[in-house]
Amino acid sequence: MITLYGMSSPNVSKIAIMLEETGLIYETRHVDLPAGEQFTSEFLAASPNNKVPYIVDHAAGISLGESGAILIYLAEKTSQYLPQDVRARAHTLYWLMVQLTSIGPNFGQLVHFTRRAPEGQEYSTARFATEMRRCLRVLETRLADHAFLAGAYSIADMATYPWIKTITSFVPANVRPDLAEYPSLQRWFTAIAQRPAVISAQKAVDELQKFDIAAFTQATPEQLDKFSGRGPNARV
Repeated sequence: MITLYGMSSPNVSKIAIMLEETGLIYETRHVDLPAGEQFTSEFLAASPNNKVPYIVDHAAGISLGESGAILIYLAEKTSQYLPQDVRARAHTLYWLMVQLTSIGPNFGQLVHFTRRAPEGQEYSTARFATEMRRCLRVLETRLADHAFLAGAYSIADMATYPWIKTITSFVPANVRPDLAEYPSLQRWFTAIAQRPAVISAQKAVDELQKFDIAAFTQATPEQLDKFSGRGPNARV
């Protein structure tokens, strides 16, 4: 049994997809981030970077945070979605790193500055919207002659898909990209969205979202400042 701790975020979604794709038995546990559960000693023992997701593999006695590390761990545990061939493995890890170092951080900052930052963030919004479009062009170029990012469906695709879903549905319309402008990326996105494991993972994330809605609705302004890392109430 594996317990997945998190909320309804793209980084948690990618782990749910991997768990569904591999057929591992798992359960989800919601983490109330506005209430500061990510700063408890129990949480920090498993995820010192105080971020979700983290997992507990009860059979192996392993607790692990950081979505990229979790994906690699689960791939090696199950011998699935991370090739053993040196060349194929290298390409898979490369595209996983593109998501972890470019797509996730830039898209995440765009979400923050368009949804949670005070007014007057035009420069920041424009900066990260530009990076978003650059990343989308990188993916479009790659997928123009590859069915999936590393050739075969892999943890690189599982990591990237939830961020494309987020950026096409969770940011304001004035910066939201139209996937019709990226036909290869749109084809890839549609194919992954239709996978049974991805559909099942989305249901698990939707359940976490119900808890998120309650947590953010009940949170005080001070708690929301701590969660967003802003102002004198920011927790560091």
